[in-house]
Amino acid sequence: MSILHDEGQQAIATESRRVLDARTSKVRLLKLLEVVGEYDAPFWETAVEQGWTALAIPEAHGGLGLGLIELGLVAQASGAATAGAPFLTVGYGAAQALVLAGSDAVKAAWLPRLASGEVLATVAFAEGNAPLPPVPAVTFDKGVLNGTKHGIPAAITADVAVVWASHAGRPALVLAELDSVVRKPIRSFDNSRLYADLVFAQTPATLLAEGEDARALALDLLGRMAVITAHEQVGGAEALLLIARDYANTRKAFGQPIGAFQSVKHRIAELYGLVEIARANAIHAAAAEGSDDFLLAAADARISATEAYDTAARDCVQVHGGIGVTWEQGLHLHMRRSRSLAIEQGNLLFWEDLLVDQLTGETA
Repeated sequence: MSILHDEGQQAIATESRRVLDARTSKVRLLKLLEVVGEYDAPFWETAVEQGWTALAIPEAHGGLGLGLIELGLVAQASGAATAGAPFLTVGYGAAQALVLAGSDAVKAAWLPRLASGEVLATVAFAEGNAPLPPVPAVTFDKGVLNGTKHGIPAAITADVAVVWASHAGRPALVLAELDSVVRKPIRSFDNSRLYADLVFAQTPATLLAEGEDARALALDLLGRMAVITAHEQVGGAEALLLIARDYANTRKAFGQPIGAFQSVKHRIAELYGLVEIARANAIHAAAAEGSDDFLLAAADARISATEAYDTAARDCVQVHGGIGVTWEQGLHLHMRRSRSLAIEQGNLLFWEDLLVDQLTGETA
């Protein structure tokens, strides 16, 4: 598969970066770190205005009918800007669940509203340390949900969630409105991700899929969201690479730019390699959407992008020295985001295990 973008896709990438560069405020993002339950409203207004919420939703339901490649490019620009709202990824995951498993009535009720940005959605799969527990503790019976999902991104303000639950002893995917759900906000080091526990108590819900069909769909959704997250991680890692490069070329020590020293020069060169490998894997995974080896490609992208962003966040701070850890410099925005994204949709252990499963054809 090609790892090059066509002219239309390049235009999406360029315009996304241009718009976010003009509308992102580091001061605003720093303030969001100190409050719980708030997100960067100007960023999300921009996302709606630019049609990013509709990008991967079918035209028949008010969307633009594009796919993972195009949405990935927007996510990459958002990652570079450390965008202060989590809805792009989980909203896409929820919308795809409805596209792939929702009835005509469910699609008509929700997809146009998701496309317009009127409704905010999230995906609630994880329980404890398991991104996709084999037997979920949250139960769905007689049309209602009971139980708790912990640490769900976007949960503080989401209107609807696609939930991984148990139904008659089998796994199931269900759609639940969150109007009556108790939310327990979590104060984290990256508060704009809007993490919260969702406590379901006789919450009305609609069954989307169950049994092996539900498990296959849930893995596919995790893979899709992982590819979007990988693009976001690539965007953040590339931004840090450029920041470190520029600083190394201007900051002087002993009468010469610090970039002339091998310890700094080699670190930036190695980081460049990690970023480009992660970029290629992310593009390949997006292009593999719908193919038999999609999960394999998604796991590969997820692993390499996590390594690239984590390394970039650490190395960029070290290249800057003492000023790199100051509040005003803002490099910790990327450090925090790199750690948040590293555990959303499952940590590296989950994706490494999934990669092995896909390579061997065996499931633990």
